[in-house]
Amino acid sequence: MARYTGSVCRICRREGEKLYLKGDRCYTEKCAVGKRAYPPGQHGQGRKKASEYGIQLREKQKLRRMYGLLERQFHNYFEEAERGHGVTGELLLQLLEVRLDNVIYRLGLSSSRNEGRQMARHGFFAVNGKKVNIPSYQLKAGDVIQIAENKSDSPRVKALVENAAGKAVPEWLELDLNTMTAKVKNLPAREQIDVPVKEHLIVELYSR
Repeated sequence: MARYTGSVCRICRREGEKLYLKGDRCYTEKCAVGKRAYPPGQHGQGRKKASEYGIQLREKQKLRRMYGLLERQFHNYFEEAERGHGVTGELLLQLLEVRLDNVIYRLGLSSSRNEGRQMARHGFFAVNGKKVNIPSYQLKAGDVIQIAENKSDSPRVKALVENAAGKAVPEWLELDLNTMTAKVKNLPAREQIDVPVKEHLIVELYSR
């Protein structure tokens, strides 16, 4: 599948804020957004007033890039949210949050969603006792995630578990580092999803 392979720091600079795509580096002085707080390219420092469409597009691109999705994937999530019962924008965020790669990141078991995606693909995790290697796997309330048995002694896993010990876990998730298992207690409500996005602008964009 096609995947963006360029500099992720350029993405953050284009959106004008940190999207935390590079893990721990984003919290240091090396972060490109802090050093060059303007869009990349020859005309990055020029002032240009964004249109209503441009503002809506930037919100959509910001959310899509934050979760590392291609355009078609993102559109499919939007269509699924639109068919659901509830507020479309909130359902869209909920669908993105319960992806396996994002849950791995939220649990603190990866430094970024991209690393969580890589670990999921390499079979580091099992859901309800069954190994899952699909990063986009949709988790449900009550699902139990654990380190796959053949990966539990991996130095990488041990380092990540140690690192996760000092991180806060969202209220809708539960993590037990002693047994290396986690549980989805419930689907996240909007106030439990800390993404700096105005989802109603994305709904307006697709409603044009």
